Amino acid sequence: MNSKVAPLIESGLMAAITAILGMAATYLPVVGLIVEFFCPLPIVVLTVRRGFKFGAAAALVSLLILLMFMGPILAVRITLMFSLCGLMFGYCLRRGLSTVKCLIPTLIMAFAAQIISVLMMSLIMGIDIVEDEVKLLRESFEQSFQVYESLGVDPASIGYAQNQVESIIQLIAILTPIILFLTALVNVIVSYLIAKIIFRKLNMKFAEPLPPFAQWRFPTAFLYLAAFSALGLYWGETRALAVLYFVSMNGLFFAVLIGLVQGLSLLSFLADRYKISKFVRRIIFIILILNFMLAQVVAFTGLFDMIFDYRKYFRNKT
Repeated sequence: MNSKVAPLIESGLMAAITAILGMAATYLPVVGLIVEFFCPLPIVVLTVRRGFKFGAAAALVSLLILLMFMGPILAVRITLMFSLCGLMFGYCLRRGLSTVKCLIPTLIMAFAAQIISVLMMSLIMGIDIVEDEVKLLRESFEQSFQVYESLGVDPASIGYAQNQVESIIQLIAILTPIILFLTALVNVIVSYLIAKIIFRKLNMKFAEPLPPFAQWRFPTAFLYLAAFSALGLYWGETRALAVLYFVSMNGLFFAVLIGLVQGLSLLSFLADRYKISKFVRRIIFIILILNFMLAQVVAFTGLFDMIFDYRKYFRNKT
């Protein structure tokens, strides 16, 4: 086949597959949640095989196909969340960048797509996704409390539980950016794992694997982020500065999540050093993550490890 025709045919095919997967992810209940992870992959494969130009053309064609079957807002949203993320990931892979350098810009693109999607729904369609989700949560818990009340549960206990639930709901509303970030993170990681399998099947070169979890370390900037966010949280609450409180809460929560990952990495290093079985360490990790107080201890240990590097102490210890 003509060398100039083959890339065009492949681009058209990948664009069609991307559009079909996007519609399936949007309209199929339950199954659509799984299909989401496959949506960026046709663009990833095409960009690696044929280059950025063909990948971008396929993303544009997939958008045009989607516009024929759904509204423009939804079509643009799918293109942002899947096609552009696939284009970024494929471009990084084609350049031969490391896995970390591939995942970070792809994650930034995915997170930006989530933010833009929410803003589009709010500004253009007048749909406040956060408010709707909070309202749905409140209604769900109110129905549960009504059931408890009909069963004769102490009203004082129900009132205490309602106050606790309301505090959690308000916190969820404040942490919307973090929730969107975690959603983007899960999508990118799962798509990366699936892409790794697909590239192996196609005999295509993939990025080098991530370093062992026990060696993961993050820059000290996250410790400073936690410190300044805690200070901003205090100022925001005491001075009634809502924007400062909102930004600081998200910054602190993000830093603590990074600290938790590094803390678990440190524990994994210790488990390797003292030859703890994988089964036992998994149980320990599950207990630590599910226990809020223990998880905080691990997170702050991880944050301080960014400065003190406890692993160096154990390596030097005879």
